[in-house]
Formats: sequence, C-alpha cells, structure tokens
Amino acid sequence: MSRYNLSLVERETILLYNQAESVAEVYTHDPQLMKKLERLAKKHPEQIARKDAHNFIVPKRCVSVREPYSEKRRKAASERAKAAGYQPPIRKAGDGKNGT
Repeated sequence: MSRYNLSLVERETILLYNQAESVAEVYTHDPQLMKKLERLAKKHPEQIARKDAHNFIVPKRCVSVREPYSEKRRKAASERAKAAGYQPPIRKAGDGKNGT
C-alpha cells in the first residue's frame, strides 16, 4: 500500500532505542518526516542511514522530547519572527497537512 493511500491515523511513526546503543531506529509512514530523514541521510550519510523503505537509523542525540511552549513564549517567538521578516511557508494543496 502506498503511503499516499494511508489514512492520517495510519501514518504513524515509531521510535526504537535502548540505553546500550548510541543510535535509534525511526519507522515512519509520515511523508513529511520521511522527506526530512531522506534529506538528512543524503547530507549526513556517516550518521543517518536509510535501512529500508520506512526505517532510518539516526543518532540518539537527534531524538528529543521537549517541554511545550507556553502561550507567552509562543507569542514572543511569533513577534520576533514577524519583526525579522519571516513568513510562514506556503502550503500546497494536497500536501497532507490539512487531511488531504
């Protein structure tokens, strides 16, 4: 089944790692994450490798869980970005971010 035929619920990502190894395995059907991992694997082939169609090996230091931004911090970051002239990316129709 093609990744484009999967429902949003089926486009899952699984991270596998343990304390003994310095790498993590990323299994994903998320098209956006796959593109990012493919790009990183080309840019850093000595550190990030594509194992097969949906599996990548990455350094564990690339995997992080962060505290959510507070509304105050999010708003301050938004204002800094606007002041610096940053514009949000233009989304194409059918890119999967709006459920299509």
